[in-house]
Amino acid sequence: MNYLRIGDLVARKSYDYDILFKIVDIVERPGRPSTVVLKGVDLRIVADAPEEDLQKIPLNKLDEFHHSYSKKIDKLVKRILKERNQKYEGYGGLTRTIPEHIRGGIPFGKPGKVLHLDGDGEYLDVCLKTYKQLEIEAVGKQISESDQPRVISDLLREHAPDILVITGHDALLRGYKDFTNIQNYRSSKYFIEAVKEARRYEPNMDDLVIFAGACQSHYEAILSAGANFASSPHRILMEWRM
Repeated sequence: MNYLRIGDLVARKSYDYDILFKIVDIVERPGRPSTVVLKGVDLRIVADAPEEDLQKIPLNKLDEFHHSYSKKIDKLVKRILKERNQKYEGYGGLTRTIPEHIRGGIPFGKPGKVLHLDGDGEYLDVCLKTYKQLEIEAVGKQISESDQPRVISDLLREHAPDILVITGHDALLRGYKDFTNIQNYRSSKYFIEAVKEARRYEPNMDDLVIFAGACQSHYEAILSAGANFASSPHRILMEWRM
């Protein structure tokens, strides 16, 4: 490893330089090529790559990556807002048939309040900005994956959300192939315990909707713990494709 350093910004040649990464670790192995551990700058993705597949990105090229990502975000937000407006317009005919004194109490179009726990502050900031664009009330807390089960009950009582998001980083530990053993995952056991604690606070899955998990999490176990939605089926590395 000669010219790449931890903290450098890079892109992968084999993926046509599609995602901007920061180098977070370099694993040196005697007699074998080094492995570079990467974390997405704009997208929530952790990956590794050989040194020869990486191209260092100069600072004057950063705006191009950020602009491309911002365009994707704007496109997605506009699509969501358009679909939301169309749905609310569809409610118009229905609400006209409801007596006036009842109609005012029907919360058509009012998004629920979100409490978002994330082990990674950089990704949490991206999510909070998107919630704001979507006009969704949200509270974000950077909490390490291992600490999430310990603090979740107090945060739920404090903020009383309608939607709970529990995420961070996860992975199958290197060398393990038994997908059913929860001990073979980096963070799944913490997500599972956090979901269980949340369900002790609110057992009704309609009154508190829970999204939990991360890349390569134990999908089935998180759902069994009480999450409405979980990631990631088939232990995939989640990467955004528009």
